[in-house]
Amino acid sequence: MSLVTIAELMPQAEREGYAIGAFNANNLEFVQAIVAAAENQRSPVIIQASQGAIKYAGLEQITAMVKTAAEKATVPVALHLDHGTDFNQVMRCIRTGFTSVMIDASKLPLAENIALVRRVVEVAHAVGVSVEAELGRIGGTEEHITVSEREAFFTDPEEAEAFVHATGVDTLAVAIGTAHGPYKGEPKLDFERLSEIRARVKIPIVLHGSSGVPDDAIRRAVALGVRKINIDTDLRQGFMARLREVMAEHPEEYDPRKLLGPARDALQKIIEYKMQVFGSAGRV
Repeated sequence: MSLVTIAELMPQAEREGYAIGAFNANNLEFVQAIVAAAENQRSPVIIQASQGAIKYAGLEQITAMVKTAAEKATVPVALHLDHGTDFNQVMRCIRTGFTSVMIDASKLPLAENIALVRRVVEVAHAVGVSVEAELGRIGGTEEHITVSEREAFFTDPEEAEAFVHATGVDTLAVAIGTAHGPYKGEPKLDFERLSEIRARVKIPIVLHGSSGVPDDAIRRAVALGVRKINIDTDLRQGFMARLREVMAEHPEEYDPRKLLGPARDALQKIIEYKMQVFGSAGRV
């Protein structure tokens, strides 16, 4: 089927109380693993490309890979720009065929964040593309974007309500204690804050930095209204761990397919498990 928007996926997730996994992809093997996992689990899925992935793979190339995979799939697939920070880049992604974009202006003062997000929303909605924004700052490193613990701050529920009303954004990424990249210890999520945000904000909530968050915490966040969950680090670590194992077991091997294939299969299993935890398995 054709690519769908995230806005199309959310009403069922809201009604049935589950979250949809948004999995970052940088190459062919990741795209294949994500779609195969969605097919096996009968789950809707979001494939994300960050600015770093676009620079690595090429905007047209990664769009074409995902479009082709989606056309052959029997489950809904959305293509989303993760952490876009430049208006012109967001526009290029929309023109190329992304069905959803994130404009991350969280480093800007609130008024400037609102103004930039509203500008993106006006253009994206005119052509049927969904928009995600972020309020609050999530610590850690996502591609080239690094936020120190000192710079990170949690989302204010009252500001979130005003932000959503002012921008017309479709989904909102909030900062409640997660972080990008590997965790040094177990993350502690502020569920009380999440509950208050959800009470004030009537659009789907997005949880970034979810790799390494315990399953029980993820399930609780979903129960409190999180509907999109971003996963990147867990995928990279799982893929590379299996790749290193295969290379150690077969140091003579020079066929990349025989090295990358097992890593892709291991990646698919990780994604399938995440879909079960998120509650999206069996929803298609």
